[in-house]
Amino acid sequence: MSFRILRLDHLVLRVADVPRVLAFYRDVLGCPVEKIQEGLGLYQLRAGDSLIDLVDLAGPLGKAGGRGPGAEGRNLDHLCLRIEPFDEPALRAYLAGHGIDVGESGSRYGAEGEGPSIYISDPEGNVVELKGPPWPQA
Repeated sequence: MSFRILRLDHLVLRVADVPRVLAFYRDVLGCPVEKIQEGLGLYQLRAGDSLIDLVDLAGPLGKAGGRGPGAEGRNLDHLCLRIEPFDEPALRAYLAGHGIDVGESGSRYGAEGEGPSIYISDPEGNVVELKGPPWPQA
């Protein structure tokens, strides 16, 4: 058997304050809610071709996974969302309007090649990289 990976299907974040984190991904980053499974404590948001799943630490799935992220440990290093357009001044102004501190910007390598990106954090400290398109080839 052989297969090839096409793209990231979904990423799961374990969170303590679901309404606050849900509002961040839905209202600030524009990820619409696709499915809610209250009985499991699972909230699924669409991020382009992928999903971001939020697991409530107080729900059945969350309790099964142990403690959530804290100051001394995280449940992931970061997730990267490819965005377009990437207008850094406008993006910084938009995020500042939502009270979000923007980290350093830079040119970083991603799935499509080298291009601009910035880092922010969600309300529970998970790091989110917002990545623009690759630089034009010379």
